[in-house]
Amino acid sequence: MPVGPPRQLVARLRAAGCVFAEEEAALLMAAARGSAASLEALVVRRVAGEPLEQVLGWADFAGHRILLEPGVFVPRRRTEALAKETVRLTREAARPDHVPVVVDLCCGSGAIGVVVAAAMPCELVAADIDPAAVRAASRNLGRYGARVVQGDLYGALPGDLRGRIDVLAANAPYVPTDEISMMPAEARDHESRIALDGGTDGLDMHRRIAASARSWLAPGGRLLIETSVSQAPATAAFMADSGLEPRVLRDDDVDGTVVIGTG
Repeated sequence: MPVGPPRQLVARLRAAGCVFAEEEAALLMAAARGSAASLEALVVRRVAGEPLEQVLGWADFAGHRILLEPGVFVPRRRTEALAKETVRLTREAARPDHVPVVVDLCCGSGAIGVVVAAAMPCELVAADIDPAAVRAASRNLGRYGARVVQGDLYGALPGDLRGRIDVLAANAPYVPTDEISMMPAEARDHESRIALDGGTDGLDMHRRIAASARSWLAPGGRLLIETSVSQAPATAAFMADSGLEPRVLRDDDVDGTVVIGTG
């Protein structure tokens, strides 16, 4: 079935379950740039259940257009709480004689790094284990002079960062393995499993990040981990066990929860 006029396009998207069909139709038409063939190809992908952001090739995050690669985790609005607090703490770490050192760990597309680097000067490193995420982050962060590296957590980081990181932000996977099957199909079927699966209780990555954070943080440095309301006490306990002083930040406006540990 061809796309047809805008009214038919909206109806087609709505029939496929797109709640904001009018807005999506406008975005898809803009992306097609007047080509009926391109528009049809985009609509077919969207109707088949592919996330709108991956169809468009970008996501809106905290007012920034974040470029994506196929299969890369789409930044969620709740993560804006993590980005906002990372910016605040980065500003707090800045001094006339010191440019803050910031790490976006498990960076995905580099969305958190973009928000921070756009807000103020910093020495920024972003890291992820997924090659597609590293490609996306490199596209998004290249203009800011950030270093984007690939590898498993701290194993990816340049050695010159050890003991120097002022703010370390991590949006690591925290969905329990058995709950992935209950996630919306857009995430379950179109995002990398490694970006979703947090292990049996969802906290495997949080344990690992907290356990080694102190040796990478500068004196008084901060570790921030996005988590859920129910998992926050456990994440805070991991930080306390590793010698950090934890606190939990809740942002109801975006439904975001962040645990912050101070070294």
